[in-house]
Amino acid sequence: MFTGLSAFPITPFKQEAIDYKAFKGLVDNLASANVDSICAIGSTGLYPYLTREEKYEVAKLAVDHAKGIPVMAGVGALRTYDVLKNVEAVQQAGVNAVLLAPVSYQVLNEEEVYGLYEAVSHEVSVPICVYENPRVTNFIFSDDLYCRIGKLPNIGAIKIPGTPFAKSASMDISPSGAINSEGARRLSSLREIVPTHIAIGVSGDSFGAAGMSEGCDLWLSVIGGVFPRTVMRIIDAAQSGNAVDAQSQSQALSGIWSMFARNGGGLRVIAAAAEILGYCETPSLPAPFLPIDKKEYSELEHIITKLSLS
Repeated sequence: MFTGLSAFPITPFKQEAIDYKAFKGLVDNLASANVDSICAIGSTGLYPYLTREEKYEVAKLAVDHAKGIPVMAGVGALRTYDVLKNVEAVQQAGVNAVLLAPVSYQVLNEEEVYGLYEAVSHEVSVPICVYENPRVTNFIFSDDLYCRIGKLPNIGAIKIPGTPFAKSASMDISPSGAINSEGARRLSSLREIVPTHIAIGVSGDSFGAAGMSEGCDLWLSVIGGVFPRTVMRIIDAAQSGNAVDAQSQSQALSGIWSMFARNGGGLRVIAAAAEILGYCETPSLPAPFLPIDKKEYSELEHIITKLSLS
């Protein structure tokens, strides 16, 4: 399941309660687009903000309406005990994989993070996607830690930040599509230290085209949770060896990438996109989140219409 597009839908809210009808609409859209996998309750899906019971309900709804498409669910929590209980809940819901970040308030050290993955790896019956997201966890994985975690059972994928691909994402690629970048070198070094069965995925949507062109196995995408067909076209170009086209399509979305940067990530922007498309009502995020401002909302609406995003 760790190939192509892993689409991350939001978990929409209505009057401080999950809007399950709206969430079903988002999943139906992803199933209709035939994405490679769906990550319910990822970071965009607000996994740290949901109760265990809500996690179960959202995961179960995703599984029930995915039409056989594999479903992954976020299980991160501050305590290993709660992570294991979350794993139990989403596995009961029928998910095919779990997404696990080293969530913390007190910053964790390497032995603590290794201990987290070790504990979970021996309890799950589905693959784990290791999630490195320094912006929200304040933790960076060393190569030594990746090597150790990669030897644990049930590790299926690694979700790396897109920053190694930043230079490729911001420059014109040669007409030949030749790439010899920091991103490609980073992928090569990772593949040398983790078993061959472990997939490597790119996150950070502005880096997705570059990451897929340079050899990542999958793109774990926030924008793909609302516009799966748009992202799949970029992936198709990247995996067909047409890095120039893939990068051109990504650069056409630069207005959205800039919104992500201004709004602390993709969550608020993609929630607004889901509202604009009629999947959910405004506001669609729980307090204390606030919607993006009216000017940006209008700009986003213009981009969606102009580019016919779908």
